Parts: sequence; C-alpha cells; structure tokens
Amino acid sequence: MSIRFNDQNKGLSYFQSEVWIVCPDCAKKAVTKVDYENAKAYLFCKNCGLSKQKSTTITVAGIKGNWKMIAHNYFNTQLWLEHSFKNDVFYALNGEHLDYLEQYIAADLREHKDRTGFTLLERLPKFYHEAKNRKALLSIIQKLKKK
Repeated sequence: MSIRFNDQNKGLSYFQSEVWIVCPDCAKKAVTKVDYENAKAYLFCKNCGLSKQKSTTITVAGIKGNWKMIAHNYFNTQLWLEHSFKNDVFYALNGEHLDYLEQYIAADLREHKDRTGFTLLERLPKFYHEAKNRKALLSIIQKLKKK
C-alpha cells in the first residue's frame, strides 16, 4: 500500500511563531513564541522556570521595524528538534513541523499543486527528498519525537 502526501503549500513561516529550543539555562526543552501584533517575543522553560521577553522591533540598516523572524532567532538559541545527517542537519521548528516533514518523507507518492517556488517543501535541501534517505530520516524523526 502506497502512502500518499498532498502538499498543503505551507511555507516555513507557517511554523515559525512557536519554536522548541534548548533552554540556555538548563539545556532541556523550552519554547519561544512570537506575538507579531504586539511586537513581543517570549522564551519560557517549564523545567527551570526561565522566562524572557523581548521586543520584535529591531533596527536593521537604519530602518526600524517589527521584523517577523523565526521565534528562536530573537533569543539566539539552538533548536530542540535537530539532528546531524551526513554532512547536513535535519531540523524542525516544533512538533507540528516535525509531523508535516514526517508525512512528506514517509510518502511514496508526493502530490504538489500550484507550486510557487516558495513553499517549505520546495525549499528543502535535496537530502529530504531522496528516497534513499527515507529510512534514515524517519529513524531520526522517531528519535526527535522521543527526545
């Protein structure tokens, strides 16, 4: 039986407002979130209680603005869901992102509609797409889910 995946044309930005990270204090799983409307980024660790807040308003090249970056970039932290793969790194921003990647990688039949060149799947490194890497990548995903 073939596993079918229907590309939902999600971009990385779909997953970027909540990111699982390595806590800078205790090295366990923490979460960063962004509230773009109120220009605030938050970091919280349930394990050690670390709590931080930052403004998302940043000046770049003399232009002040509410830059919509991936949540963990406001705190310069390491992703929780990352694992080395050959000469590259497999990563996901959160559980929903990891599930989406798992569905794609596990599928024998991958359907794409209305390609734009900007979807998450279209912009993935080549190793995510190759059938020869399927078993190893699915193994990594299972390890990350248990982490």
